[in-house]
Amino acid sequence: MPHNLEMPQYVIDRIMAKRGKLEVFDSFDPARTALVVIDMQNFFVAEVETAISIVPNINRLADVVRDRGGVVAWVLLTVAEEMGSESQWPIYHDYFFTEAKMHAHKNGLTEGSEGHALYPDLVVKDGDIVSRKNRFSAFIQGASDLDEQLRARGIENLLVCGTATNMCCESSARDAMMIGYRAVMVLDGNAARFDEDHLAGLTSFWQSFGDVRTTDDAIDNLLQAPAAAQAAE
Repeated sequence: MPHNLEMPQYVIDRIMAKRGKLEVFDSFDPARTALVVIDMQNFFVAEVETAISIVPNINRLADVVRDRGGVVAWVLLTVAEEMGSESQWPIYHDYFFTEAKMHAHKNGLTEGSEGHALYPDLVVKDGDIVSRKNRFSAFIQGASDLDEQLRARGIENLLVCGTATNMCCESSARDAMMIGYRAVMVLDGNAARFDEDHLAGLTSFWQSFGDVRTTDDAIDNLLQAPAAAQAAE
């Protein structure tokens, strides 16, 4: 089932006390905006209802971002180059798993495996970015080429979607803000297995790192403002 949650009142109160308004960013120039989709791979999505439920929102956002001149970036967690090769993240695989779980994670996220592939209902188009990362965050130094690809296209603003909300999505969104991007996590474009995890990732991000908006809000308001302003001139 999709998440159908409201933000805790204490989070809203803290945000209002801190900056006097809920949204950090009033509008994004669509031409300088990227939709960054994190880890929507078979390994993480197949048979996980909350992750499957956000696929239509991701596809809808991707269409809008492309149509308005922005970029879509698909980010794939890749922990080994081929079956049997060494892990690209040994400290994680050596210490954080049982032996069986380690092999399942490593083999399922090896380049070319079924688990590594994007979930098939996601719509990838020519001109989209595909970037592979070997850490939770796509923006930590040396983890991927995503920052380089985005900056080469003049991207300043990010809409972050994917799974899991409180792991790779939040890590990537936080680090994006730290290195100068305006970042928004999409409430109904991110997923975790459990509602508590989903909320934990969004609430901590919203208080100090960026905005949290719904898919409809991002389309109708955040990405509309520049076009509306131009039409009024």
